[in-house]
Amino acid sequence: MSSVAVQKAPSAAGATDAERGSRPPLRRRIALVPTITLLLGALYCLLPVAWVVIASTKSGSELFSTFTFLPGTGFTQNLSDLNAYRDGIYWQWMANSALYAVLGALLSTCVSAFSGYALATYRFRGRETMFNVLMAGVLMPPIILAIPQYLLMAQADLTDSYWSVLLPQILSPYGVYLARIYAAAAVPSDVVEAGRMDGASEWRIFTRIALPMMIPGMVTVFLFQFVAVWNNFLLPYIMLSDDERFPITLGLFTLLEQGANTPALYTLVITGAFLAVIPLVALFLVIQRFWSLDLLSGAVKS
Repeated sequence: MSSVAVQKAPSAAGATDAERGSRPPLRRRIALVPTITLLLGALYCLLPVAWVVIASTKSGSELFSTFTFLPGTGFTQNLSDLNAYRDGIYWQWMANSALYAVLGALLSTCVSAFSGYALATYRFRGRETMFNVLMAGVLMPPIILAIPQYLLMAQADLTDSYWSVLLPQILSPYGVYLARIYAAAAVPSDVVEAGRMDGASEWRIFTRIALPMMIPGMVTVFLFQFVAVWNNFLLPYIMLSDDERFPITLGLFTLLEQGANTPALYTLVITGAFLAVIPLVALFLVIQRFWSLDLLSGAVKS
């Protein structure tokens, strides 16, 4: 009787091992959940982009009569029509967006670097209060600040000008926050004190010692601010009335409004939206390469 029980036990154990071998471990199955979630999130984000890319290849007749994700044959004609629309005003809108985004992001990055370094390095009365006020600006929706900004620009007689869009973008509370956090982590206080003991001025310490250490963080601030300014719609919509100063977002919006009466303009809006995404993708790829090079150079220096 006992021998029968002994013989059955190994067979049961063997069956259990076989079942375990046929199924993935529980830990591996749980690890797949974040991957699947990220894939679904990527699909959710990339699906509209894929639609814009494919729809930009369709002519006006193909846009509403063919399958959504079936490429068309009208991309060249769409580009020609977009280039000819109002003597190429679309490219004026692209140039305006490039001006607002590049200059605004550069100025904002400089202000964030100065402010973040000062808040991280110096000790002065009211430092934390000032930082908390800036952090409150992160929680402020842009729509709340747009009207007061317009009134300020109107008092300075700067509305409907390039400065009315550039000046409000210079101070980025989130950029200052990132700069302070990165400066506190990347710039050792001992290095700053050593520079002071050697007789270097505060400006020289910042430009020659601290700023090179802060470059990766400042690149991140520049990228965030560039994307925010490039995609900004509300501020130009309130500030500007001359369409020759419109950024690409506001220009495409005016085209879309006219498309309600002229359906042929829908293809121009979609093609213009596709072209407007290309600079953002190119910038991200260039900056991603810069991040990789910076990490490699840091590893070599260390």
